[in-house]
Parts: sequence; structure tokens; C-alpha cells
Amino acid sequence: MGDHAALNRASWDACAEDWAEGGRKRWARGPMRWGTWQIPEDEVGLLPVVDGLDVVELGCGSAYFSSWLARRGAHAVGLDNSWGQLAVAARFQQEFDVSFPLVHGDAERAPFKDASFDLAVSEYGAIIWCDPYRWIPEASRILRPGGRLVTFGNSYLLTLTFPDDGLKATERLQRPHFGMHRFADDDDGAVEFHLPHGEMIRLLRDCGFEVESLVEIGAPPGATDTEYRMATADWASRWPNEQAWVVRKTETGRP
Repeated sequence: MGDHAALNRASWDACAEDWAEGGRKRWARGPMRWGTWQIPEDEVGLLPVVDGLDVVELGCGSAYFSSWLARRGAHAVGLDNSWGQLAVAARFQQEFDVSFPLVHGDAERAPFKDASFDLAVSEYGAIIWCDPYRWIPEASRILRPGGRLVTFGNSYLLTLTFPDDGLKATERLQRPHFGMHRFADDDDGAVEFHLPHGEMIRLLRDCGFEVESLVEIGAPPGATDTEYRMATADWASRWPNEQAWVVRKTETGRP
């Protein structure tokens, strides 16, 4: 396990219960929604029809997203690096009577056979907390030819304008574009990863993916501020604070 994976495991084990109530609220909601603004999947259309598909969530946390997939007929599997998060997910499975496998493991070394899944998703999971140069090749390996990878997380612009003091995104560039990759949080030891768009496209293509869509998302009309959002509603009404990649593995699995 890489040093960042161990740091992130310890961080999420320690704070799993802090996020449990938010996870529970999402388990209880019917419509599938994305990100901090809770954008309905029916509006953005990032996913294919999942009924009958083998789907893995890479970095599932409390597994609310996997629960939505399972309720839509997918054969869902939730993978997470944190025992604490998976314990919360297992508790919610019992509470809401939705069952699917929960696997303790690192998306950078996914414990699955080649070509096991039709779809891989990551909503603020591996897309943020795993090294893209390690987990994206793994996602390609475990997907079948023609399978899709859908990710959702912080936008490139948010990352560039977010200050080191960890408050809210600003209207000034705070970080360099060149060399963007690994970001450490000195408060809890957690490590995040973000790439510029150009580098992300190159990596995806090198791993045998075709980019179908890059969707940039900001605050919906009437949105209000909350503490956990990394941008104010006013900021995100002008610039995207979140983004989604939708990519398809080529039939040959080669660029």
C-alpha cells in the first residue's frame, strides 16, 4: 500500500461516523443524485441504463451511491479503503434492506479479476483519494471492453483557486497548473489527487479509454451555502466547482 493510501485509510477510519448522518440521508432519498449540489441523475444523464449491469463503486464510503445503483437493478459492488466507512455502509444495508457486496480494498490494487464489470463509478471516491496513475489503469483492467467509467468530483478550476487555509474557493489562482497531481491536507493527514484536463485526457487514452463527455457543474438556481461545500453558491453560479468524466473502454482496451 502506498503511503497516501495508509494515510487516507487512517483519516477516513477516524472520521467515518462524522459523515454517517449525511450518508444516511442519501440512502433514504429515492432519486439518484450527484455531488454536493445533489444534481439529479435524470437531469445530467451521466449513467447508462444500469439494470442488469455488473457495477463497481470505487471508493464507496457509506455506499449510498451503490445503494441507488442496486435499487435500479444493477449488480452493485462497493469497494472502499476504510473499514470504518464500510461498517457504516453495512449498518445502512440492514436499516434499508438493500444488500450488495462490500469489499475492503484499495482501488489502486483492485481485488477483482480482469474484465469483471460493465461499469465503474466514483463519486468523490477514488477520483479524489487515489493516485490517478495507479487507479485509472486498474479501472481499465477490471472493466470489460465497451464498459464505462464515470467519475464525479472537484473541478479543475476549483482546485486551482482553493486556498491552502482550506476555507472556500477564491477568485484568484492559488496553485500552479503545471505539476498538479498530489495535494496533502496537513490537518488530518489525508492526501488528495487532481490532474489538469489535458493530463487527464492523455492518461485516460493511454489506459484504453475514449472520452465521451466532460460535464462541468455549478450551483443550481436557488442554491444556498453550506459549510462542507468548497465554494459558495455565488462562486459556483459563475464557475464550475464540480466535474464529471464519462469515458468508455475501447473494444481492444488500447489507445
